[in-house]
Amino acid sequence: MRAYETNGDLEVRAVSGTRVVLLAWNIAEEAREGLRGFAIKRRLAGDTGPGQWLTGLKYFSSLVPAPVKGKLYESRKHPFQTFLWSEYTLDPETSHQFAIVALYGSVDSMEERYAVQIDIQTEKEDDGKHGVWFNRGVIASHAFASQFQNKPVTDAMFTQLDARGELVDSEVRWLSRGLAEACLSFIRETKKGEALRVCAYEFTYGPVLDALASAIARGVDVRIVYHDSKDPKDKNVRAIQDAGLPKEVKVDGESVQILFPRTRTNIPHNKFIVRLSKDVPRTVWTGSTNFTATGIFGQTNVGHLLRDKTVAATYLKYWEELSSDPTLKNAVAAAVKLTPNPPNAPFKASTTPFFSPRVAQNMLDWYSQRLDDAASLALITLPFDVAPEILKGLASADTSLRMAILENPPTKEVLSAEKKSGGRLAFSNGAILGKTFVKRKTSFGGATQTKIQSPLDQWFLEEELARPINSGHVFFVHSKFLLIDPLSEDPLVCTGSANFSKNSLVANDENMLLIRGDKRVADIYLTEFDRIFRHFYARDGINAMAKKGSKKNPLELDESSDWMKPYFKAGTFKNNRRAMFFPDSATKVTPWSKAAAKDADPFEDEAQRAKENRAKKAKKSDDE
Repeated sequence: MRAYETNGDLEVRAVSGTRVVLLAWNIAEEAREGLRGFAIKRRLAGDTGPGQWLTGLKYFSSLVPAPVKGKLYESRKHPFQTFLWSEYTLDPETSHQFAIVALYGSVDSMEERYAVQIDIQTEKEDDGKHGVWFNRGVIASHAFASQFQNKPVTDAMFTQLDARGELVDSEVRWLSRGLAEACLSFIRETKKGEALRVCAYEFTYGPVLDALASAIARGVDVRIVYHDSKDPKDKNVRAIQDAGLPKEVKVDGESVQILFPRTRTNIPHNKFIVRLSKDVPRTVWTGSTNFTATGIFGQTNVGHLLRDKTVAATYLKYWEELSSDPTLKNAVAAAVKLTPNPPNAPFKASTTPFFSPRVAQNMLDWYSQRLDDAASLALITLPFDVAPEILKGLASADTSLRMAILENPPTKEVLSAEKKSGGRLAFSNGAILGKTFVKRKTSFGGATQTKIQSPLDQWFLEEELARPINSGHVFFVHSKFLLIDPLSEDPLVCTGSANFSKNSLVANDENMLLIRGDKRVADIYLTEFDRIFRHFYARDGINAMAKKGSKKNPLELDESSDWMKPYFKAGTFKNNRRAMFFPDSATKVTPWSKAAAKDADPFEDEAQRAKENRAKKAKKSDDE
């Protein structure tokens, strides 16, 4: 949902997701002198009480000479010195009224001069067509330290369910944020006589496997394509055995195969389930979330439910092709036949599936073009490295804003593109406050974290990663989605399992959804992107200052009006981000779809690139 209000001098825009409300505001030039910041008050719709001032960690040092580590301060006395704020603790389908108040004068007696009230309702998690669930994702955080004292979460806690099948542990529920519950509910709601077709890369989360075993027991036709590495210690195989999932069952005296190992590719990266009723495919559960405790409760992930018979039928055909464990050549042929290369601008108000492996990596150019086409805003999450094609699209920013969330620290090329962008390109990467985090370059992964020697521990609660770091390759960002002009009337959302990498297109089994024109879906993804981006962006910035030996306390507010300067200085990210929410109505903007229609065909040289890929692969084999 979106809302806008103004009193002439102060204007406010609000965007709601399912559990987040994003608030952006702008203030007239003549109203900036002496501005100390903004207070925000929230109340539930219909509440006749005074409401509640939102709180933050920052404070005026002259008013708080002896700050308490981890304490939150009321924004009416210690205002937000920003033009963007989000409330992350809301429930779905709840109506709220926010009041944004500009404060002026001496910090010990600030007066309220301009105020705007804005009403907005959070979205349903599932509106009957699209259901979207993001987990907490930011698993090293002030909130986790404050609420749970960084208590380690064990495997047993992740899998413990009560008699109703609900997660028992409060920490685990907090980390899930509805994602585990939605996935389990999707399986449990399947009735006798219906069917489920599962395609799983990592398949070890006991409650999901148990739910599928229970579905089989009550007469649901369940069949599962799963990754089998052929390793004697394969984790998927062991989990399947532990759950008692049978290789086949007897139905009316006939043997029906249940388990279909996928062995002919190193990364069969899908994580989807198709649900059939009366033999008709109707619903797809997909997204970035592996069926593992780490995927559901650890890394940032999304589960996306789609009710669309046409799309579900296409997914079912894809599942059927993969169930035969095809060679790469046959898998490519099937993926291309089922989901041909998309047009530059998918049809209006459409949802288009896109499967891998492909002939070549040209879809990266398609994504790059869409980034370049963005009229006002483009957002992307990148769980691994930034492909050259993607960086090209990000770096082409002229009048629009581009933002990317990375799992890994940015490379020199990425930093150079950001520096040259004039504040129109910003990257945020996974970080833990006060610590360096370096991944090990081994087959089983893992990481080493080291405390930064600085005064940070005097001001902040210590943050800990709520998962072991002795193995694994992705610790922070595992979602894979791209948003083009999400605030427009015609947004584009691309979401699924593929990492926006060459391998995800030419080697892996993958699936993506290209969703055009659904503002509700775009709003949910936008608010979650903002939540994750700003979480890591702040920590990375504070860590960078600490590594340089800075002794400045980042929690102390500016008691002058100088804090505003970056927000109104041309060529800065903060200025461009503020202005993006309040575009000049006199400026003519070309919608992304019209720009896309004029772009060259990104698949024109697909056959040539495939030939070059084969030649490089052959040369590499000869060299080895």
